[in-house]
Amino acid sequence: MGTFDLLMNGFANALTPGNLFFAAVGVLLGTAIGVLPGIGPAMAVALLLPVTYAFEPTGAFIMFAGIYFGAMFGGSTTSILLNTPGESASVMAAIEGNPMAKSGRGAQALATAAIGHFVGGLVGVTGLVLIAPLIASVAVNIGAPDYFAIMVLAFVAVTGVLGASRVRGFAALALGLTIGLVGLDPIAGQPRLTFGVPQLADGIDVVIVAVGLFAVGEALWVAAHLRRTQQEVIPVGRPWLGRADLRRTWKPWLRGPFIGFGFGSIPAGGAEMSTFMAYVTERKLSKHRDEFGKGAIEGVAGPESAASASSAGTLSTMLTLGLPTTAIAAVMLAAFQQFGIQPGPLLFEREPELVWTLIASLFIGLVMLLVLNLPLAPAWAKLLRIPRPYLYAGILFFACIGAYAVSGQPVDLLVLLAIGAVGFLMRRFGLPVLPAIIGVILGPDAELQLRRALQIADGDWTTLFSTPLAITVYAAIALLFVVPIVLRAVRGQREREPERV
Repeated sequence: MGTFDLLMNGFANALTPGNLFFAAVGVLLGTAIGVLPGIGPAMAVALLLPVTYAFEPTGAFIMFAGIYFGAMFGGSTTSILLNTPGESASVMAAIEGNPMAKSGRGAQALATAAIGHFVGGLVGVTGLVLIAPLIASVAVNIGAPDYFAIMVLAFVAVTGVLGASRVRGFAALALGLTIGLVGLDPIAGQPRLTFGVPQLADGIDVVIVAVGLFAVGEALWVAAHLRRTQQEVIPVGRPWLGRADLRRTWKPWLRGPFIGFGFGSIPAGGAEMSTFMAYVTERKLSKHRDEFGKGAIEGVAGPESAASASSAGTLSTMLTLGLPTTAIAAVMLAAFQQFGIQPGPLLFEREPELVWTLIASLFIGLVMLLVLNLPLAPAWAKLLRIPRPYLYAGILFFACIGAYAVSGQPVDLLVLLAIGAVGFLMRRFGLPVLPAIIGVILGPDAELQLRRALQIADGDWTTLFSTPLAITVYAAIALLFVVPIVLRAVRGQREREPERV
């Protein structure tokens, strides 16, 4: 039986009333979970594992997948409206979406994100159907030097994305890398920067860092200036995208999925890196670069479509190799094992009905999410009219709940407030927040890949340049340094020539 026939059988099973019910419950729960800061899909699926033990495996996994994709949709809502990422994949949405909301274009930003997630998910799930085995086989051949090179590329690129000062970008990156060092040494097992607090031995969860830097830092910054400025009434804006908006968004919507699916399929990727790379790409290609940082709609469209496609990429690697590349994939792998099913190359042969029904339900869930989120964009945008003292008090409340729910330790609340104070100081001194987040997310993985590569090579540093992919990536890093210098020199030469004439 061919792939198309298997997919059609999957649709026939997914469209039964019971499976449609599980899909609807999943997308609703996922959207609600994404809106609440700090409560991610991995935690939700983990909490539901004991409840779904009595369910049929197909229905349970349809609901889990709906939660996964729904959290991507819902996490964009608070990122755009309140500068509070509900999910780590929604960090990039806050960079351009929140300035759009503050300028009265919140509904357009939410609509852009919703359509971007739908397009990205559609392309990503199609890729899951067609080329998942190929992507997974390529990912298997990528070694530790390649992973480390990709992460160094992300570190170097992120410092030049936001703000005019690379020094401040590197300072923020160093701050994030320092936070990422907290915990036990991954090789030697020695505690680092834990200050004798045993609860910090596992490190600081990235959700706590993201919520602290964005939500708590933003709340403290607004509170510090609350009496100096009056709250302006922000218009909700029209609940649709105009022709000019569509002309600027259709290309990012189509570019983002190819970035997201590829990075989502490799362990060095995930939604965080793919959304960042999509943002960098749109910033480089856009004709409205002066708007970036102030509310460029391309900066919402590209990363959001990449985030949804990366979810499909993550599922492709997990289903075809049994290799979880994100926390939610690891929890779903545990769910498969709970039902006595082992994901891997033989899964498509041994459990074809479950796999293709799950894949078909992803298409159905994406339509449900678009129908659910697109009409609600103007209603969500009205959150901005809530008086700021009540609004940010609620943000702090839910941020603390989300941080405490990560591990149930009171220490997490203190860490959240400390990181929030750091976020406030970063705003005070003009340090961009994004490099710090990237440093926290990728820093531990970069260290692990570096030490793994050196261990395999007995400490020979030349192993970092021993593969074609690594050499290509380092060449791209060199271009990132050289090209701006050359362009400035050429621009300066052109400016001097008219003066000579």
